[in-house]
Amino acid sequence: MIEEFRDRLAKETESLFRQLSSATSADEVHSIDSGFAGRKGLLREYRKQIGSFPESDRPSIGQLLDDVSNTFSQELLKALERVGTAPRAINKGFDPTKPGHQFLSGGLHPIVQMMYDLNDAFGKLNFDVFSGPEISSEQFEFDYLNFPPKHPARESMDTFWLNLPDEASSSERLCLRPHLTGASVRYMLGNDPPFRFVYPGRVYRNETTDARHERAFFQYEALIVDRDVPFSAGKLLISTVLETVFGRRVLTRMRTGFFPFVEPGFEIDMQCQVCGGGGCSVCGFVGWLEIMPGGVPHPNVLTAAGLDPGEWTGFYVNVGLDRLVMMRYGIDDVRLFNGGDIQFLEQFK
Repeated sequence: MIEEFRDRLAKETESLFRQLSSATSADEVHSIDSGFAGRKGLLREYRKQIGSFPESDRPSIGQLLDDVSNTFSQELLKALERVGTAPRAINKGFDPTKPGHQFLSGGLHPIVQMMYDLNDAFGKLNFDVFSGPEISSEQFEFDYLNFPPKHPARESMDTFWLNLPDEASSSERLCLRPHLTGASVRYMLGNDPPFRFVYPGRVYRNETTDARHERAFFQYEALIVDRDVPFSAGKLLISTVLETVFGRRVLTRMRTGFFPFVEPGFEIDMQCQVCGGGGCSVCGFVGWLEIMPGGVPHPNVLTAAGLDPGEWTGFYVNVGLDRLVMMRYGIDDVRLFNGGDIQFLEQFK
């Protein structure tokens, strides 16, 4: 019974192969394909007969039909190539003149785009671009930056600690970096002065989120270190940042402020670009927004970097990049940047 089945199948498929080899059009090839693999085709009829065979013969019958189906598929593709058409997956009614489907394209996040813009601007001023690790240590984030042990200023960083064994040294006490300033010492320890570099990146703080604060946000720092750095160099850093972001001069003000890693230190504010100085939820209804601290690197920081503070000085600024992007586009809630809303992000492609 099985031999009779084999012979009958071989004769009929051989006939189909001859028809495929002599076909002269795509329609003819598709007709042969339908007669073999279609709903009422030869292959389906043969598969229906498997149940009539003894159970021990059914696997070999099924394998035989699979082999015939694979051979037919190969011959079908050869026939289609010969008559100059594409595989049968392409419908006969395909219209090549119709517009295709528009694929969604990605784009840079507005904060990342801002970072690249600033990198380009400072690159033209011969600044290096430096990147430090996001997992840092108490040594780099506090000790080297003139934060005395147990000083209240350490608490203001709201640090996410990863490893805090009591017996460990400060280099072994790990954390998510709460600011970028520790990267300045990393750079200076590995390079020879004078220095002119920027170091952008994400930082982390355990803060309550609101329209102006996030637990993970971007900063952008710039530092000049040389034997004689005039105060005008600091103004140049501030002007370069803001004019790059907004394409125009922006009204700023500088107030004295305490930061352990600079002396003297300044709070640098800009006029709120969302409300134009009139007052809104972004600026706390005062018309001004604090965007960066700045100042001269503290002698203890220069010493930690292996420099003689009697010989070297400089100027430093740290920009809250998220807030600058808010000002650039008139965004009133920093939480939108990390919300994953495609409609919001598509506006910045």
